[in-house]
Amino acid sequence: MPGKEIMFTPVKLGLIELKNRLVMAPLTRMRSLPGDVIHPLAKTYYAQRASAGLIISEATQISPLGMGYPATPGIYSAEQTLAWKDVVEEVHAKGGSIVAQLWHVGRISHSSLHPEQGLPEAPSAIAAEGQTYGADWQLHDYEVPKAMTSEDIARLLRDFELAANNAKQAGFDGVEVHAANGYLLDQFLQDKTNQRTDQYGGSIENRLRLLGEVIEAVAKVFPSERIGVRLSPYGTFNDMSDSDPVALFAAAIDKLNPYKLAYVHMIEPRSTNAGGNDEVYEDAPLTSEIFRQAYTGKFISAGGYDQAMGEETLEAGIADAVAYGRLYISNPDLVERFKKNAPLNPYDRATFYGGAEVGYTDYPTL
Repeated sequence: MPGKEIMFTPVKLGLIELKNRLVMAPLTRMRSLPGDVIHPLAKTYYAQRASAGLIISEATQISPLGMGYPATPGIYSAEQTLAWKDVVEEVHAKGGSIVAQLWHVGRISHSSLHPEQGLPEAPSAIAAEGQTYGADWQLHDYEVPKAMTSEDIARLLRDFELAANNAKQAGFDGVEVHAANGYLLDQFLQDKTNQRTDQYGGSIENRLRLLGEVIEAVAKVFPSERIGVRLSPYGTFNDMSDSDPVALFAAAIDKLNPYKLAYVHMIEPRSTNAGGNDEVYEDAPLTSEIFRQAYTGKFISAGGYDQAMGEETLEAGIADAVAYGRLYISNPDLVERFKKNAPLNPYDRATFYGGAEVGYTDYPTL
């Protein structure tokens, strides 16, 4: 089947039915209201993009401590959940499918974002290099995080279960567990950030333990066939690395296989900066080629794809669907544009984060 045609064919990811194989990647836009409530404009923003086979929501914190940037939405309060319900209903009314990406940033945060809870939390008390935005939208040095206790981990699992419950109440078609890009679950996976000596640290098996427990917590709410997991092997974003990433992520795939998930979503390291710039690293290893064969379920690949690359990846069977990020910001009708080989709207990086309609809901369609 020619690649151009396969892109527009349906596919089933677990229990989630996609009308085509284009996925809108999770995109942090930092436009939420006080109380971490998704902005009413998000109803328009997501509904405009409902022709995607699947929308993965912007990363959504499961608790106040999970927040890493100003004006990102949560899904841990009743008010947040009701606001997301309005978004989901708009997407469904347009014939779209949408899952909630559940997020805890770990050490990639600042105490000003959660003053009542204090310092960010992480597997180990190791600060990330660099700076991050505080509640004042100004850059601050990363703080040394609090190393999580067993009680903190138990609370985290309850927070994931609550967030999944709220996502179900809001009507989402499923959830994606964010275990990529140097955020909390990735921090537990990789040995640069996880220097624990308990059952959550040391061996690869131990470092994978929390990811499994999170999936099991979320699976109390959604069937596993409505749960996806996002991973970023080789990713350097947020000061990450591991001494043996192939062994680590091969073991992660082995661990995920028995869960019969809706999908695994992997980010190609050729775009390692996760939105921080437009660089593409042509010589980076292809995680889809390395790990796809080991995974027995459905696979989404993301990271710097254009239309031709996406078609080639689908045609080769390296992925079952391809996620697009920046192109979906500026092209709400990306599916239609790809079908017609129509020119794409250029995106304006200055409007990615913060603001209101401009650069959010005002990009033209065909």
